[in-house]
Order: sequence, then structure tokens, then C-alpha cells
Amino acid sequence: MGQTPGMPYRQGPPARPATGRPARGRGADARHFAALDLGTNNCRLLIARPHGPGFAVIDAFSRIVRLGEGLAANGRLSDAAIERTIAALRVCADKLRRRNVTLARSVATEACRQAVNGPAFIARVLAETGIHLDIISAEEEARLAVLGCHALIEPGEDPALVFDIGGGSTELVLIDTSTLVPTVLDWHSAPWGVVSLTESAGGGVGADGRAAAYARMRSLVADSFAGFAARLPRGLRRPRLLGTSGTVTTLASVHLGLSHYDRSVVDGLIVPAPAMRKISSDLSQMAIEDRAKLPCIGQERADLVVAGCAILETIMDLWPAERIGIADRGIREGILRSLMGSPRS
Repeated sequence: MGQTPGMPYRQGPPARPATGRPARGRGADARHFAALDLGTNNCRLLIARPHGPGFAVIDAFSRIVRLGEGLAANGRLSDAAIERTIAALRVCADKLRRRNVTLARSVATEACRQAVNGPAFIARVLAETGIHLDIISAEEEARLAVLGCHALIEPGEDPALVFDIGGGSTELVLIDTSTLVPTVLDWHSAPWGVVSLTESAGGGVGADGRAAAYARMRSLVADSFAGFAARLPRGLRRPRLLGTSGTVTTLASVHLGLSHYDRSVVDGLIVPAPAMRKISSDLSQMAIEDRAKLPCIGQERADLVVAGCAILETIMDLWPAERIGIADRGIREGILRSLMGSPRS
């Protein structure tokens, strides 16, 4: 659990589902809850208060820190990545203090799971910021992501596939939505995210080099999905697919032709699968400087977005849904719903 000195704190209740969207109107609760998700690429904080059957966000923070940069090559978090991340976590700690958070949970995922100096990094974060990061398992990461975004799954009777493309791993979760709280039927974590895949197989000079790199990435991801793909049910009438990650929200923004990112039109969007495939293919063929010129990609994402496209296309290969649901919500929202313990979904 994440705690900052001077911040009121208590142990949280068992995780239970809450509503998919913040409620409006009466019923606001004065207590403040916080969820911090430190991934391989991003540091994200969400502070909210219970509001009716859901919650109202009162503060948020997101920064690309690239904690896992270089991890694939040497198995360690680099000094530069650690400094960038601790700087972002200091901002989070300040927000937690100023908002008088009652209950918080802070989690770290694949980069800290894999790095040999992950425990030392966690200890330093606690000493310098007061935030206690909990290194969660891939299974817990998948569960929280589903808890945070399942309300956006399209109605249907067949199992649905939820995926989360991270910086250092990708989680795939097959769920049964016929129950009040979705039941996990199967899940898989692959060791490829946008950072790890880019560092291992990305790059390429010229059109031929970019095409070869994209093919390498697709092959690596397909191999890592093979066991899970073999277990998936076949012959479904209407496979449903929901993605939560920077990759899908970025590609959805490109699909909409947005001049700047707008969560209000992206979260809950449904995009035809062929449109996402075309965007992925087009981006994989573009030079990095051309990708950087696209408004919702920019310099920060230009080098990593192609790896996300390779992962997304491979997911669409194994789960041939006609449409893809887009969720700008996931682990943080799942944590908040667990902490608040709302009994309704």
C-alpha cells in the first residue's frame, strides 16, 4: 500500500467492483482515495472521492518516465530512469499530502518485477518520497485492469477478451460477462510491451528496414502468445475485444483525427478493427520524424508506438473481433474501486 508521511492512512477493504463512470448528483463522500500505477513507461496517479455508486476524480497526474529504458539489455533500472521516476513520484507525494488522502495504494509492475535492482529502487522511493510501492504480480495487474475497465465491454453472450499493452508486458484476460462481477476464464502475461519490444526488435533504416523490424516484432509477440492462443475458444458468434493502454488510446486519437488528446471522446469509443489495422500498418511504415509530427503521437511516443501497433495487430489475429472497444481507464480505476468497495458494477 502507498503511504506518505503525515497522510491519514488505514488498511483498505477487499476489492469489489464499482460503477464504470463517475456518478453525478448527490451522494458525495468527503473521503479521498488514491491509486498510483508505476509502469515500465508511465507514472500515473488518480485521486478521487466516492460519489453515489461511483467516484468523482478530484486530481490526476501522468508523466512518461521510461523507468524500464535499457532494462532489456542489462536487467537493471538505469540511474537516469530512476531519477526521472523519483522526480515524478515526488510530485505524486505532494498531491497525496495536499489532498489529505484517506486511503491509497501504489503499485509497480513489469519493470520492477524484472529488474535486479527493483527492491533497492522500491526502498529508495519509500525513503525519499514516503510512497510504498507494492510490486504486484502479472495476474494481479491483469485483474485490476479488468476491474477498472470492464464496464466498457460491449453487451454480448460470448466470452470477451480484455488486453492491456504496457511498457514491459502485455496482459490478456478472457472473461465471462454473464456474472455481476466478470469471471476470469483464462489469462496470460507476455513479456513484451512497447518499451521492451522496441529495445529488443525495433529500429530499422529506410522502408525495408522498418518493414523487417515490424515483422520481427510481430513474430516475437505471436510466439509469446502461442500457448494462450491455443486455449482460446473458437467459433464464437461475435468476439468482443476491449483494450486499455496508451497504444489503443493513441491510435483511437489518430483514427478520430484529433488535434490534441481528448479523453471524453476516446474513453468508451468503438473502432472498427480494419481501421485500427490500417493505422497500425501506416505508422509502421513511417519514419520516426513523420510519426512525431502527428498531434497525438509527438516526440514522446514516436519511437514506441510502432511496437504497440505490432502487439495490437497480433492480438487482433488471435481474437478476430470486428470492433475494438477503447478504454482510457484500467489499473488505477481498478485500485480505486477495490479501495472504495462499492458493491455495484
